[in-house]
Amino acid sequence: MKVLANDGISQSGILALEKGGFEVITAKVAQEQVANYVNENDIAVVLVRSATKVRKDIIDACPGLKIIGRGGVGMDNIDVDYAKSKGIHVINTPASSSESVAELVFGHLFNGVRFLHDSNRNMPLEGDTNFDGLKKAYANGVELRGKTLGIIGIGRIGQATAKVALGLGMKVIAADSFIQEIDITVSFFDGQSVTTKITTQSLESVFKEADFISLHVPAQNGYIIGEKEFEIMKDGVGIVNCARGGVIDEVALVKALDSGKVAFAGLDVFESEPKPEMAILMHSKISLTPHIGAATGEAQDRIGTELASQIISLLN
Repeated sequence: MKVLANDGISQSGILALEKGGFEVITAKVAQEQVANYVNENDIAVVLVRSATKVRKDIIDACPGLKIIGRGGVGMDNIDVDYAKSKGIHVINTPASSSESVAELVFGHLFNGVRFLHDSNRNMPLEGDTNFDGLKKAYANGVELRGKTLGIIGIGRIGQATAKVALGLGMKVIAADSFIQEIDITVSFFDGQSVTTKITTQSLESVFKEADFISLHVPAQNGYIIGEKEFEIMKDGVGIVNCARGGVIDEVALVKALDSGKVAFAGLDVFESEPKPEMAILMHSKISLTPHIGAATGEAQDRIGTELASQIISLLN
């Protein structure tokens, strides 16, 4: 059987699938040509990340499709329920990229508290002519240690983020619609570990108490953070979104940044992705990455081998 990994797959995933008797095709097929390609090449499995969309039209047009796989967590680019109603298996890899996303969250946090994103823009332009001026401009950094991180959504990625925060000496609070209490275990290189319990609280209390806020929620109908939510946050709060675009009102975010209510933001995802608004891209208080939360070699290896394992289990 043939597998089309339209948004790519790691070499470890390819090898595992080939060992299981599958032919893996990694050609990048344009969105409008996916259905034709699947039918013409007798594809049984389509694997995607966030770029390719597998909607009702493709599902209806491809009666030979047996599995749709998403390399990652969120499946808002797949019509999951409809696919399942047609007897197609839909799989993903919810645990494989948690650590990679959590580390990116802290990349943005460190950028924000030490102005690294803005410094890296301005040092090449003014570093030789205005060194002392830039030194003064970036002299008011703060430490993360001892501060409170509010996590919105304490699922797998939220928990991985909490572990990093605890390791840095931060206090962690969380809000979650489904989890009331959870044990977080921080493991060290020598096999020792420390476990702490987090009891979730209301969104409003997290917004009021947190020095920094990190979002870890799926795509929503409507904003989780808008103008009203910004108003109840601490002055100088930092916001990071490495989850899904559209959970923060970006117009309200820019307003809050300009007023100083929000000290900085770190964004890996955007409302108008893949064409973020210029007001976001050009803002000096926003640390920016192009939706790369799971884009580490380690995560992609885990994603590839986990997808392969699920496919082999289902079809062999």
